[in-house]
Amino acid sequence: MKRFEGRLAVVTGGGTGMGRELAKQLAAEGCHVAMCDVSAEHMEETAAACADAAPAGTRITTHLCDVSIESEVQRFRDEVLAQHETDHVHLVFNNAGIGGGGSMIADDRAEWDKTFEVCWGGVYYGTRAFLPLLIAAEEGHLVNTSSVNGFWASIGMGVPHTAYSAAKFAVKGFTEALLNDLRTNAPHVGVSLVMPGHVGTSIVQNSSAVLGRPSPKEMTAEDLAPVRERMERQGLPSDAVSDEQLRQVLHQTAEDFRDKAPLSAAGAATIILDAVRENRWRVLVGEDAKQLDEAVRATPEEAYEAAFLEALQAKGVFGAIRFGAELEE
Repeated sequence: MKRFEGRLAVVTGGGTGMGRELAKQLAAEGCHVAMCDVSAEHMEETAAACADAAPAGTRITTHLCDVSIESEVQRFRDEVLAQHETDHVHLVFNNAGIGGGGSMIADDRAEWDKTFEVCWGGVYYGTRAFLPLLIAAEEGHLVNTSSVNGFWASIGMGVPHTAYSAAKFAVKGFTEALLNDLRTNAPHVGVSLVMPGHVGTSIVQNSSAVLGRPSPKEMTAEDLAPVRERMERQGLPSDAVSDEQLRQVLHQTAEDFRDKAPLSAAGAATIILDAVRENRWRVLVGEDAKQLDEAVRATPEEAYEAAFLEALQAKGVFGAIRFGAELEE
């Protein structure tokens, strides 16, 4: 798909981060956008930014939707058809995601399941709902967001990351399987698998809100206990840090993840849209994603050993924003 002008794009998780930037860049090219999110406030901010950038006549609609619930995704689809007065769409970006449910053993099952349902279920339900509308168009493109955690199921030694990683592996496998399926049954519909590295988004803050966690500043001593356990596993001095200091560290870590990332959400969106134009199915987003992919492919059996992580950190590939870094300085 070489141009987006006059097309209709569906973007999940459009309230912030890459979803917001995808919507803005599409709208700036005259592409009509239907976005969904769980935050009406965030979507309104995105819609206003889209309207400022878009040519006259570009239609932007917002839709409240929890992508982990299939009936809500189906309602979102029906609203898109009605409000855009159409029977087809041209672009679908299954972008919504959260982080959480780190341990299958130690963490709460409800949080684990919610993370998996958003990150995997949202892609599956979005594809089920909108793929027939892509097929109904003269040309369509499906974009599913996985992660570097879709080929490397880790964020560091001693830090379980099972729900998110399992979901992103599922997205990767599903999207790769769709390549042959679409080429056989709907060759006019392209597909792209997006695997970002560290991109500057508000996923840390947004995930806590979706999962019902308190913000760092609201965390009690009981809330902080698992954080202290994690610090001990990482060799950090948890007993030398007050609760208030720990709250400040957690808050700053989330802010730094967004503000000090090696790639901005806008930069990531540009990479993704360029890949759609070029009909590329495998999209590594960020130099860290490319280097990590190369490292995992070179020594897959060593990928979960301490030496592998140390080598990445020595190259500056991993750990630019790492929990507890402030405590070591």
